[in-house]
Amino acid sequence: MKFYELSPERRRDQLVQEGWLTTQDAALLAGTHSLPEVTGARLIENAIGEFPLPLGVARNLLVNGQLHQVPIADEEPSVIAAASNGARLATANGGVRTHVAAHRVVAEVVLTNLTDLVQARQTILAHQTDIQKVIAVAHPSMIQRGGGLDQLTVESLGAQFLKIRLTLDPQQAMGANYANTVAEAVAAAVKSWVDGDVLVSILTNAPTELVTAEVSLEPASLATKAVSGDVIAKKIVQLSELAFVDAERAVTHNKGILNGIIGAVLATGNDTRAVAASIGAFACASGRYQPLSRWYMDQGHLVGHLQLPLPMGAVGGAIGALPMAQVVRRLGGYQNLAIMQQVIAALGLVQNLAAMRALAGPGIQAGHMKLQANALAIAAGATETELSMLVNALRQGSMDLKHAQQYLTTIRLNKKVGQSKDENRD
Repeated sequence: MKFYELSPERRRDQLVQEGWLTTQDAALLAGTHSLPEVTGARLIENAIGEFPLPLGVARNLLVNGQLHQVPIADEEPSVIAAASNGARLATANGGVRTHVAAHRVVAEVVLTNLTDLVQARQTILAHQTDIQKVIAVAHPSMIQRGGGLDQLTVESLGAQFLKIRLTLDPQQAMGANYANTVAEAVAAAVKSWVDGDVLVSILTNAPTELVTAEVSLEPASLATKAVSGDVIAKKIVQLSELAFVDAERAVTHNKGILNGIIGAVLATGNDTRAVAASIGAFACASGRYQPLSRWYMDQGHLVGHLQLPLPMGAVGGAIGALPMAQVVRRLGGYQNLAIMQQVIAALGLVQNLAAMRALAGPGIQAGHMKLQANALAIAAGATETELSMLVNALRQGSMDLKHAQQYLTTIRLNKKVGQSKDENRD
C-alpha cells in the first residue's frame, strides 16, 4: 500500500523502520491527541499525529459595548500577556469600536489565446444571465441560503489575458471552496461561447471586505511607574509616524498586530495562510509597504485606527470538524462571522497598543524576557517542582538555554546535597 493509504499508526511504524522517527517519537505522536484519530486522518493527507499548541485567552476585551474573552492558540510567551494588557487599557477607556463590510469572496477565470479580446469581452458580458444560472446550478445550496453572484466584471490584462472577475456572497462560509467550484463551472461554460483557452479558474486571496477598529484613550491611563502617560502617548504617535516612512519599522509594527490575530484565527479553525496573504497584499496596496494602524492625537486623546482584511468563515471545513474550534467560538462569543472578524480586528489593535506602549516606556524586552524564562526552563527539562527555582535563577542570571541547563544542574546538585544532609541527621 502507498503511504497515504496507510493508517496513522502504520505510517508511524514505517517512519520508525526507515529511521526517520525513534520509537519514543512514535509513542509521543500516538499519545498526543485530542481529536479522534479518524478525524485527523480525514482532515489532512499523511496524518501521523497532532501538534498541540497552548490555548490561552485574552481577557475582557470590550468591543462595540460587548465584553469578549478572546481565545488564542500560540507558542510565544508574551503574546497573550500583551493582548490582555492592551485589552485592559482599551476597556478602561470605553472599549474598541469596530465595523466590517459585507462578507464577499472573489473568483477569477482568466482566458488566453483569444483572437479578439474586445469581441470576447462583449460576448461574455452578453451571457451574464447564463453565468448566473451556471453559478446557481454549481452550488444550489448557497443560493438557498441567500448567497450567490454579487457582481461580474470582465477586463483585459495587457494584450494577452481576459479576466472574468466574480464577486460572490458565501454567507457565513469563508468561501474558498465555493469560489473554486463556481470558477470552474463558469470556465467550462465560457469555453463554448468564445475561442481561446482557460488559463486558470480559482479564487483570489486578494483583499475584499475590510474590518476597521478604533480606540480612544486618555493619555493618563497609559502611564507606567517611570514614564508619564503624556510622554508615552507622544512617543506612540511618533512611532506610528515612523512606520509610515520606514518600511522596515512598518514590517515589525504589523508583526506586532498579527501576533494576536494569527493565533486567534488559528484557534477558530480558519485558514491563517489566507489571512496572512490577504493582509500582506493590503499593506502593499499603495505601492509601498505601509503599517496597518495609525496612532494620532485628537482633542487630547490618543486615537488608534486599524484597517485590514480578515477573510474568514464561521461555518464549513475544519471550522465544523474541529471540536476545539466550536469551543473557541462559544468562548469568544462569536455568534456570527461579522462578530468574529470584528473581535479579532479589535484584538490586533490592542495588541499593537500594548507593543507601542512597551516601546515608548520600559522597552519591549522587560516584560518579554520575564515570560521567556518559563519557556527556557521547560526546554532545559525542568520538572514541575524545579520550574519556579530555575525561572528565578534565569531572571537573576543569563537568559539562554545553555545557562538554563547549567542552573538546573546546580539546582539538582543542591537538592541532592540537601537530601543527604537530611538522611545523615536521621
